[in-house]
Amino acid sequence: MGFENRPYYRDSSGGLGGGYGGGPRIAMPKPSNIVKYLLIINVVVYIIQIICWRQAEAGQIPFMEKWFAAISTHPFQVWRLISFQFLHGGTFHLFFNMIGLYFLGPTLEHSWGSRQFLIFFLVCGFIGGLVYMIASNIGLLGGGILVGASGGVLGMLVACAILFPHFVVILLLFPVPIRFAAVLLTVVYIFSVLGGEGNAGGNLCHLGGMATGFLWVRWRPYFASFRQKAVQGAYQARMKQQQQLQFEVDRILAKVREQGIQSLSRREKQVLEQATEEQKKRNIL
Repeated sequence: MGFENRPYYRDSSGGLGGGYGGGPRIAMPKPSNIVKYLLIINVVVYIIQIICWRQAEAGQIPFMEKWFAAISTHPFQVWRLISFQFLHGGTFHLFFNMIGLYFLGPTLEHSWGSRQFLIFFLVCGFIGGLVYMIASNIGLLGGGILVGASGGVLGMLVACAILFPHFVVILLLFPVPIRFAAVLLTVVYIFSVLGGEGNAGGNLCHLGGMATGFLWVRWRPYFASFRQKAVQGAYQARMKQQQQLQFEVDRILAKVREQGIQSLSRREKQVLEQATEEQKKRNIL
């Protein structure tokens, strides 16, 4: 994919091609709604982390990590599998995760919608953290503290690699096809985990996020089809119920015309009341 086809390549007048003096210029893309809020939250939380680091005594776990990081010794505190995604271990850790979120997130959010994108991002991180917790507690890893949004970001990388294979990303200062980057990182993380390298736990979380991103994209059409059938089934059942109610109301009204309202049983009066309430709801909606 050439520079001229990338969404952040624009000239000074808003068109493709040359900028000042006829040369190209790089324009930073505008973050989408959820991506913008995620960026802000991560930066604010990191600032709070820095304050807590400075206040923590030697040998103590800082406040934010103590209560919100994914810690292998607290496997049943489920909220940590969400909150750890907003903590980071350093400025470079935060920077690279936010760069990935900034450039990959808007495409998925515009494609899927804000709600689905946010769920996807958090679920990728959640599964990555869960894999880390399980591996730590069954003895495959040494355990420790897990922080970072990498699971969600790498889930996005895999999703974009499947859906938008023409994307180009920067890997170690070199532009490479996004699918090449996804495969290379997967291989690196697998060898890191198998070799027991220092960040094996974090890389296992990365693999969990990437696998979730892969399965999400592959299974999404089936879930959409299942959901559509469920909605259609519920709609048909509701329409059938309304038809039965209308039939019963017509019968009761015919009885009133012939025999008077005093001839109605208690159940028939309840049916009329139910039909009246249904009608009021439809008028309000």
